[in-house]
Amino acid sequence: MTKKAQNRASRTGLSEEARNALVLPLNELLSDLHIQYTKTRNYHWNVTGDQFFQLHSVFEEQYTELASDIDEVAERVRTLGGIAFGSMATFLKHGRLKEDDTVPDGNGMVESLLIGYESLIGSFRKLAEKAAEVEDVSTEDFAIGIIEKYEKTAWMLRSYLG
Repeated sequence: MTKKAQNRASRTGLSEEARNALVLPLNELLSDLHIQYTKTRNYHWNVTGDQFFQLHSVFEEQYTELASDIDEVAERVRTLGGIAFGSMATFLKHGRLKEDDTVPDGNGMVESLLIGYESLIGSFRKLAEKAAEVEDVSTEDFAIGIIEKYEKTAWMLRSYLG
C-alpha cells in the first residue's frame, strides 16, 4: 500500500495492523463466496426433473444474494485499505470451498449448497471474532449480519431435505 493510500485508509480509526489482520480473512471469504456463487449458477442452469421449477427459482434467488454479498465483502476489503482478490485462479487458490464439476440430482445440489453455507457461516464467525479482537465493530457487525442471513438459508435448505 502506498503511503498516500495508507494515510487515507487510516482515517477509519483503525490501526494499519488491525486493518491488515482482516484483509486476508475477508479475501478468503470473497474466494469462498465466488465458489459458492459459481456452484449455485451451475445448479440453476442444470437442475432437471420434478424439482426443476422450485429449485431453479430458489437457486436464482441465492446466486443473486451471493452476488450482492460478494460486492459487499470486496468493498469491505477496499474500505480497510486492502486490494480485493479478483481472478478465478486466485479465488480457487485461497478458497476453502470446492468446485463441483458434476451435475447431481436436485437433492444432491441442495446438500452441496448446504455444506457450502455451513462452511461460510463458520468462516464468517471467525471473521467476526477476529474483528472483535482488533476492535473493528463495522466488520464485526457486517459479519454478524451475513451469519444471520446464511443461518436462515442453511435452515431452509436443511428443511427442504427433510
